[in-house]
Amino acid sequence: MAQASIGIIGGSGLYQMEGLADVEEISIDTPFGRPSDNILTGRLEGERVAFLARHGRGHKLMPTELPFRANIYAMKMLGVERIISASAVGSLQQQYAPTDIVIPDQFFDRTRGRQSTFFGDGIVAHITFSHPVCAVMCETIALAGEALGTVRIHRGGAYLCMEGPAFSTLAESRTYRAWGMDVIGMTNLQEAKLAREAEICYATMALVTDYDCWHPDHDAVTVEMVIDYLNRNAANAQQIIRTTVRNLSGATRACKCATALKHAILTHPDAISSEAKLRLSAITEKYFGES
Repeated sequence: MAQASIGIIGGSGLYQMEGLADVEEISIDTPFGRPSDNILTGRLEGERVAFLARHGRGHKLMPTELPFRANIYAMKMLGVERIISASAVGSLQQQYAPTDIVIPDQFFDRTRGRQSTFFGDGIVAHITFSHPVCAVMCETIALAGEALGTVRIHRGGAYLCMEGPAFSTLAESRTYRAWGMDVIGMTNLQEAKLAREAEICYATMALVTDYDCWHPDHDAVTVEMVIDYLNRNAANAQQIIRTTVRNLSGATRACKCATALKHAILTHPDAISSEAKLRLSAITEKYFGES
């Protein structure tokens, strides 16, 4: 099975990666089921990468239906050490305009009952998540976006992850603004938590498509406008991803993401069943060895 060091998860509007060469389509099974779609591996800017359409090609899966654990575990099985995520978001603050890109450094969870951990069923771990994204990755993406010169990049911000699939009520939107949230989406919180458990560096580009319903002009937004913003966002994201991959090529990971589980697993090794060790082997084998 082809290996890749960098993973790319494309959201709404970004269903393929332009410029991918020597492409191999991989159908992969994980202990947590199958990912959203087959994963495409190939060379991008000389680096072997793995691309996954978050909602499946053709946008077949709602945020509430996404197999988050399978998506991240599949990346780990392919050898991915860094994930660049792109997702469409609504803006909760005036300064984040449609087609801007926000690189959040915080998340706020408003989802209900989603699977956000690989652990349980006989093995307990508590990762540190005060800083939920990789600062090195965020900086690299920000520099790539700023060098592009055709899009406004905002460093930092709080991404509120809502359940969906319906959008916010006006009361909710106004409350989130009062809380100091910056953008709102439906997918990235689970990815960030699972990537941290898998010791994968993770950062996301939040691609602003519209102001959320708090904005007085929200009702004037048309489907055609949103699609236009999605397409423009996707084009900018493609270029930023290419530059980011090029700048990360061959770089050694010096962040703490690579050792996130070192002091997180509380269950004594002797109390962990061979089944649990096998199920999580892709992320725990270096700590417990083969089951």
